[in-house]
Amino acid sequence: MASQNQLDFPFSDLIAGYIRKVSYPEAFDCKGVIELETSDGRMYTVKITDACYAELVRNLGEPFQMAPDLQQILVEDRFIHVYGLFYPEADSLKFEAKHMLLFGRSKDDLRFEDQNWWIHQIQQLLNFYLEAQFKVVEGEAIDFKKFRTDLSAEGKKQDGVQNLDTISRLVYGFATAYMITGDERALEAATNGTEYMQRHFRHQNKSEGICYWYSQIDIQDDGSVRKYMGSTAGGDEGGNAIPCYEQIYALAGPTQTWRLTGGETIRHDIDDTISFLNRYYKDHGPYGGYYSHVDPVTFDAKAESLGVNKAKKNWNSVGDHAPAYLINLYLATGEEGYAKFLEDTFDTICEHFPDYGYSPFMNEKFFDDWTHDLKWGIHQA
Repeated sequence: MASQNQLDFPFSDLIAGYIRKVSYPEAFDCKGVIELETSDGRMYTVKITDACYAELVRNLGEPFQMAPDLQQILVEDRFIHVYGLFYPEADSLKFEAKHMLLFGRSKDDLRFEDQNWWIHQIQQLLNFYLEAQFKVVEGEAIDFKKFRTDLSAEGKKQDGVQNLDTISRLVYGFATAYMITGDERALEAATNGTEYMQRHFRHQNKSEGICYWYSQIDIQDDGSVRKYMGSTAGGDEGGNAIPCYEQIYALAGPTQTWRLTGGETIRHDIDDTISFLNRYYKDHGPYGGYYSHVDPVTFDAKAESLGVNKAKKNWNSVGDHAPAYLINLYLATGEEGYAKFLEDTFDTICEHFPDYGYSPFMNEKFFDDWTHDLKWGIHQA
């Protein structure tokens, strides 16, 4: 006999929605009842119990923000997050609120629209990473040899690994933080991080006019260094290969830093890395686009050694050019060639990635001719 899944136990969940109706029935352990409508039109009856508490959304680094009185909270058309317990009963599920999160003191007030909200948040993130990664002391230089990819939730370093795409993204964050906050430490971090990448991750072939980047550096306990050109992700994720997205994101931090400093060597690295991408990853045949991986020895995108990644294209090898470096590079230079590159990127995305007859989501992985690879690794249909 087939079994049926039945909800015969209480469980906790969070509901986000707009208050559409408020009432105050005289019932046990009840401060009020609201009808909450979600963004997709579902209605939930929510009982506010005596144990329920409310708070205002808080920014990073802020203490607990006391909410106003209940009568000021329970206002029709206010957007709210309610965390509570579902209790199964004979005819329905009852929901009792235990915690309410408000986004402003009034229904039309949104704290994250305050003038300095995002500046304050970026400043808090900047402070955290400077402390967790570099233990910055006033007067001392920011040393990226101390950088580690993995930090615990408390900011503790887990091992000696430095990954290319992670360090570049952090440099991007520092450069952008300087644009937003004006904190000189952020500019120093972006500049020093870019220089560290150039000294330790960059591999140049000046005679060929190309530049590419090591995937990973391991700093051993004795201070010695081991470098990896191919990704160490393993398995279908790119083991024994150089993923295109790593070389793309190598440019994220240096490009944003170059917008601030105008360093000539950074611009050369950007141009030479794009030359590398166009020479070895770009499909110069009739199909276009960029291959997702190349062999770390031959730089061949169709090498047998690539296994499931042989002659494949994916979202990261095509779409990531735009947010990682191309948009910022065009903003910095205004050069028509970068605008054309962006246009071609977006045209390729629009032509090949959506398939609304199959799924509302974009496809991730493709064969050489843009037919869908629905059997690849973690992206299987």
